[in-house]
Amino acid sequence: MDASGEFNALEARDRAFAHLLVLTTLRRLGQIDALLSRVMARSLPARRNAVRNLLRLGVAQLVFLDTPAHAAVGSAATLTGELAPDTFVALVNAVLRRVASEGKSELATQDAGCLNTPEWLWRSLVESHGEAIARAIGQAHFAEPPLDLSCRADAASWAVRLGGELLPNGTVRLAARPAVETLPGYRGGAWWVQDIAAALPVPLFGPLAGKRVAEIGAAPGGKTAQLIAAGADVIALDRAPARLSVLRENLARLGMTAVLVAADATTWRPPEPVDAVLIDAPCSATGTIRRHPEAPYLRNLADAERLAATQDALITAGAGYLKPGGLLVFATCSLLPLEGEARIDAALSRPLGLVRDPIAPAELGALGFAVTPRGELRTLPCHLAKLGGMDGFFAARLRRGF
Repeated sequence: MDASGEFNALEARDRAFAHLLVLTTLRRLGQIDALLSRVMARSLPARRNAVRNLLRLGVAQLVFLDTPAHAAVGSAATLTGELAPDTFVALVNAVLRRVASEGKSELATQDAGCLNTPEWLWRSLVESHGEAIARAIGQAHFAEPPLDLSCRADAASWAVRLGGELLPNGTVRLAARPAVETLPGYRGGAWWVQDIAAALPVPLFGPLAGKRVAEIGAAPGGKTAQLIAAGADVIALDRAPARLSVLRENLARLGMTAVLVAADATTWRPPEPVDAVLIDAPCSATGTIRRHPEAPYLRNLADAERLAATQDALITAGAGYLKPGGLLVFATCSLLPLEGEARIDAALSRPLGLVRDPIAPAELGALGFAVTPRGELRTLPCHLAKLGGMDGFFAARLRRGF
């Protein structure tokens, strides 16, 4: 959408509705498809994906967005006429009119949390967290997430000024999602956008003033800013120059500086050993489905398995960056133990000189519930549900032996 000239030429109100419609359709895709299967005598041929998607958008409007039936049905039929033979116009009209009359009553019979989670991910969540937690995670994915901000300083004052809520870790949460560029403090670099869960790994290092830290997978820069604000001397690595350019722009707005390196972290080495390494590893991003409901449809378990090999390589490289006694924090925005706990077990089984440095619940204060019995951080989208939830995140802390 951001890259579409046609989309950006729309009036602001139309852009907002189109964005909401797409997100709602993706968040409720399993329910929508189940409903269409219920009211259609036979499925559409594969080559008619445009018609299928128009039906999906129509159902989202009728059942979840309360769009008047004449508007939702009429626009879908008109667009179908532009994209498919006339016979499909009659089909779309008939199907959506039936959904308008029966759709909402059908919702009561659906297992929404399960239906809206792709099968590969649902199986993994049930296996990892149990069916009750898996269903709670699925339910959490329906909601539009709030806007979280990390402040350079004086978070309590910024919470008051922005009309937000101060969360237990110092994150400022705004219930509404205004354009961030319009908010006080944006141009002055007083804060940056960062989900509360993403803000938790950096404090696991403890005091950082004057320490040299290498960050792997640094873009877009939320954790980089945290490290700098804590007084660290940061080397920020990312293998993609375009992503590093975004990081550079974000640091410039914040008035912060770091050494930026475009390199493959598995082959690059720091000029001298560093005190700490933060690995923000590439992963399936299943912990951010609230924000990116397309994510589980663009990934599968095989992708996660391939990414796990990359994560292992990054841990191996990061261990080699460290001074004796230095700390390594490994983090992923994944709900899958394959990209979290299993990677730590694998690292500790290899001769990397790393030992577990368990996280104590007291280190996270009121968020100590997110520390597992193994001393690792595991947040879930259903955590802090009454406050608006949080992203799914994993982090573990390891120390290089002396």
